[in-house]
Amino acid sequence: MSVVAIKEYPVEIKDTVDKFHGNQLVYVGWDQHLFFCAPFCFPLPPAMPFRDLVEKVMPPAFGAHPEFAQIDWTKAQWLKSGQPFTPVFDRSLAENGIGHKDALRFRTPGLNGIKGSAS
Repeated sequence: MSVVAIKEYPVEIKDTVDKFHGNQLVYVGWDQHLFFCAPFCFPLPPAMPFRDLVEKVMPPAFGAHPEFAQIDWTKAQWLKSGQPFTPVFDRSLAENGIGHKDALRFRTPGLNGIKGSAS
């Protein structure tokens, strides 16, 4: 059912990129690992190398999962905003086309959650 407002009201978007002190929000989720209920959201500088995202930012967030240490990053499959994506690890997030509020997901073939449970 659609709703029609009876009067106009101001809409102020609170999470625009200018409010993050030079950073941008990047969402990262690990497919078939529901141990994490939702993607993590990280405020990251656009100049950060993709490698730093994987090696420095993601381990504190995803490292509690027993399979995280087993990931072969050369075999990981990535999606950016739902589309297949091949990151260049030594290029920046911006150079990889990752912008404010983009959603990254990764799949890890052979690692499908605790005992294959997708958790």
